Amino acid sequence: MLALLGNHLVLGGLGLWPTSRLVGPNILRLPATAAARCEIGLTFDDGPDVQVTPRLLELLDRYGAKASFFLAAKQAALHPALVQDIVRRGHSIENHSYNHSNAFAWYGLGRLHREVASSQALIATLSGRLPAFFRAPMGLRSPLLDPVLARLGLRHVAWTRRGFDTVKRDPDEVLRRLINGLAAGDVLLLHDGNAARTRDGEAVVLAVLPRLLDAVAAMGLKSVSLPMAFQDK
Repeated sequence: MLALLGNHLVLGGLGLWPTSRLVGPNILRLPATAAARCEIGLTFDDGPDVQVTPRLLELLDRYGAKASFFLAAKQAALHPALVQDIVRRGHSIENHSYNHSNAFAWYGLGRLHREVASSQALIATLSGRLPAFFRAPMGLRSPLLDPVLARLGLRHVAWTRRGFDTVKRDPDEVLRRLINGLAAGDVLLLHDGNAARTRDGEAVVLAVLPRLLDAVAAMGLKSVSLPMAFQDK
C-alpha cells in the first residue's frame, strides 16, 4: 500500500510539471505543417494590463506579428475594450482560467469545471469567439483537468521555451532564454500581465519584444497565433 501511494505521489508530482504529458495531452510545439511554413507561436499570459498590453499590441503591429493571449477571465472582465482591441488587431484570445489561482492544480473536478467553463463563457462574450486552447495557471495541472478540457473542446498548451519575464529583471537574460536554439515550430511564453520591471521601471516584456521580433525575422521565421498555426488540424 505504501509503495502504491508513493508511486501515485511520484506520478502526480511529475504530472504537475508544466511540460509533462503524463496527465493528458499537452501541446509543446506547433504542428509540423506550421514548422514547415517557418512559423513560431508567440503567446502572452495573465493580461490584459492597461499599461503593458496596448504598447505590446503596437509593437506587434509594427512588426506584422500575430500572437495568442491567454487571459484570466477575471482580469479580462475589467478591461473589455482591451480584449476587443486584441481581437481587432488579428490576435487570438485563449483561456487561462477565471481567477488564475495558485491553487488551481489542486482543485476538485467540479471546481475545475466551473473555473474553466466560466472563463470560456466570459471570454467568448467579450471577444466574440470561443477559445480553442487552454493554459493552466503557471502550467500546473492535475489528472482531473484533461476530462474537463475534453468536455469543453479545449486543448492544453504549454510551451517550448519561456523567458521567465515575471521574475527576471534583465531583458538580455530573458531574450537569451527565448532565442538560444530557437527553431520553427517553437511556442514561446511571455507575459503582458504580472510583468517584471527593469531597473528603470519599464515592463521587461516591452524591452524584450522588439529585439525578439528582430531576431525572429533575421532567422526567417514568422510569429503567428495558435489558431493560425493549427489551421490544418
